[in-house]
Amino acid sequence: MDLNGKTLSTTEERVLKNDLLDVQDWWDKALVGKINNCKKRMIREWNPKLMADPEVESIPANEDDFIALVVARDDYKNRVERDAEVSP
Repeated sequence: MDLNGKTLSTTEERVLKNDLLDVQDWWDKALVGKINNCKKRMIREWNPKLMADPEVESIPANEDDFIALVVARDDYKNRVERDAEVSP
């Protein structure tokens, strides 16, 4: 079974089908849920930083625009970049 580029073994598929009605539907909803949780954490982390930055004159109410503003900043680092700073 192929789930958005991830091929499940027969055993993995059987294990999931033991508990799930529709594996693809579960996968799709799990991905949407993860994206929503990450988005909420990102907004919760960056809103106070933007509010405290005297150079920021306005903060978008639209979540997509808010995230675009954050990732365009010089001080923004994604997870890989943050982890690289901590690792030797």
